[in-house]
Amino acid sequence: MPAYIAMLRGVNVTGHNPIKMEQLRGLCNRLGFQRVETYVQSGNIVFQGKIENPAVLSKRIGETILNSFGFNVPVIVRTSKEMENVVANNPFLKEKDVDPSKLHVTFLQGAAQKSSLNRLEDLATSQDRFYPASREIYLYCPGGYGRTKLSNNAIEKVLSVTTTTRNWRTTNMLLDMVSKL
Repeated sequence: MPAYIAMLRGVNVTGHNPIKMEQLRGLCNRLGFQRVETYVQSGNIVFQGKIENPAVLSKRIGETILNSFGFNVPVIVRTSKEMENVVANNPFLKEKDVDPSKLHVTFLQGAAQKSSLNRLEDLATSQDRFYPASREIYLYCPGGYGRTKLSNNAIEKVLSVTTTTRNWRTTNMLLDMVSKL
């Protein structure tokens, strides 16, 4: 059975859109997903499911959250193979003196227009760097993600695509978890 990672955007952040992970696991079990696990309180789910279309899974999870909790939450889904490729293809890992704790990945709901990707240059400071991939933006923020202009909201606005960002440790942990399913 295929394995997936679902990443929710904007849950349990400063008291907004509260969802307990136990409730989220139960919701996913009711949707018929199997071997459901969550990671940290920000809405990361790994599971197996019979549906093989990540867009359909994203929509079903989002609609169920709306019906169960009363608020919209963007949900971005990746297959285990897609997440494996995300981790394997991080271009910053090939560079010397890159601190992995300063790496992040912004996951895009869909592909961004090439013309909008050029506008990301305006957000990058001299030390912050990014590398666009097909449906991800790799970030290196040596001054810290909290200080970068390449924030999730800014990227989402520039690209006009729903996004969610995970730090490199979480991205790797999600791959590890989904690989064990």
